[in-house]
Amino acid sequence: MLSHLIISDFAIISHLEIEFRAGLNILSGETGAGKSIIINAVNLILGGRASSDLIRSGASEARVEALFYQPENASLSRFMSENSIPFNGEIIIKRTISKEGKNRITVNNSITTLQTLSSIGMMIISISGQHEHQVLLRPDNHLFLLDDLGNLSDRRYSLTELFLSYESYLKRVRQLESEIKTQREKMELSSFQVNEIDSAGIRDNEDRELEEEKKRLRNAEQIREVMTGSYYRIYEKEGSILSEISLCLKDMRTGSGYDNRLSDLVNALESIKAELEDVSFRLGDLKDGLHADPERLEQVEERLQLLNGLKRKYGRELTDVITYRDRLIRQINDTDRLEKELEENEKHLEAVIESLLIEADNLSKDRKKIAVEMEKAIELELGLLEMAGTRFKVKFNDVLTACGNNQSSLLNMIGPEGYDRAEFMISTNVGEDLKPLSKIASGGELSRIMLAMKTILARKTSVETIIFDEVDAGIAGATAEKVGEKINELSQFHQIICITHLPQIASKGNNHFLVKKGIKEGRTQTLISELNHDERIHEIARLMGGRKVTDQAIAHAKEILSMT
Repeated sequence: MLSHLIISDFAIISHLEIEFRAGLNILSGETGAGKSIIINAVNLILGGRASSDLIRSGASEARVEALFYQPENASLSRFMSENSIPFNGEIIIKRTISKEGKNRITVNNSITTLQTLSSIGMMIISISGQHEHQVLLRPDNHLFLLDDLGNLSDRRYSLTELFLSYESYLKRVRQLESEIKTQREKMELSSFQVNEIDSAGIRDNEDRELEEEKKRLRNAEQIREVMTGSYYRIYEKEGSILSEISLCLKDMRTGSGYDNRLSDLVNALESIKAELEDVSFRLGDLKDGLHADPERLEQVEERLQLLNGLKRKYGRELTDVITYRDRLIRQINDTDRLEKELEENEKHLEAVIESLLIEADNLSKDRKKIAVEMEKAIELELGLLEMAGTRFKVKFNDVLTACGNNQSSLLNMIGPEGYDRAEFMISTNVGEDLKPLSKIASGGELSRIMLAMKTILARKTSVETIIFDEVDAGIAGATAEKVGEKINELSQFHQIICITHLPQIASKGNNHFLVKKGIKEGRTQTLISELNHDERIHEIARLMGGRKVTDQAIAHAKEILSMT
């Protein structure tokens, strides 16, 4: 129950405090006084859209605070607990809007999000106004209204989750199929390339080694001539370098017996001789082992041609070729992984489709059962609201007949809310055919149809407070009297806050508030006051006759108040 409402610097409201009580709370006042502004403020603390345009001119921020007393409610308690908001039957909501666009929301002193606030709002208050009348005029909304009236909304939400899961798995399956198709198209080429590289048996730096060998084989005769000549001059010929060094050593050893300084030079020359001997031996081995080998040269050139061909195809260096081959192997292995993932997703998709179709079918059947109950209940309620003889029907599309129980066709028809499409049909005159409600209902009829739905819903909902804004649109006289009685009946089970211009409805209130404009410090602002018995008589008389309140209107006001 909404107990206390504080509004500051909101639209033309400077500061306003209202204490609502149980039962039927009436708000009346002249057009433009600010009644709907109060409801807009309530809507704001329930998660409605905020704008800096709502801030009173000259103020830096607008604030709305509300205190609710809520009886035991399992869903609300669970939601508050899940969102770490303390709750012991009392809810204090505060919302501030600043000129800079900052939006601060707290629930029981816990900072929270707009989405969380909206969820809480839906569980504690239902607002019915011109917007909801427009909802009735849109057939797209009719299925949701049916679900609300039949307590099927939770099942629709579950079905929506299934549908979103179905879409997610379907999207992934199609994505995997596309990836696998692309991979398979590449697979034949990839396998060929891997085999081509593997069959080559590449070794690290093999191409460089072969280039050296090719150079050697191509120039074998020239190299042999060079080595033979060098060997001859160092070792073989008479007066060779080594023989001359040996003679030098002989003389220097003799000389070192006379001069020790020659000893170091002897040692150095002996080292040179030893190195030259080693060079000559190696030259001898190399020249003896070096021969022109055309067959080997041909093999080397063929091997280099193969390796260079691989480099032209797959990389500048042999290491690049090997890296490319490893990448191909990963792609081939990845195709196997994708195929396994596809198999898993197809299994999940199949299971989700089965659950989705079963749940959609069960929900559809229950909707049709609820629709029959709803039709009877609404016709009964409309009869009590001066619309006797009205026929009301929920028209469903016949999906099963159209699809012939074909799974593929059903899946094409299904959506987040199932495969049902529903539209409210009505005949307000006896003997007339049923026609779409959106095309024939008048404003007054829409108000009463919505009130009838609210009455039915109120018997099933845990929402404590219902707000009616302009429920009296398009009605008067006896019809207004019946609407007032119906709202009063609802107030036996729910707190009702009702904005009205009709005395027939205002007279049914348990508490009556007058909203009016006033001038303070040279500025217009909205004021509100709770009326005592005499003030209430005067206000109801004003509602009957306008600005000029006559004695006759006063007498009539007393009369209708005495009847409530």
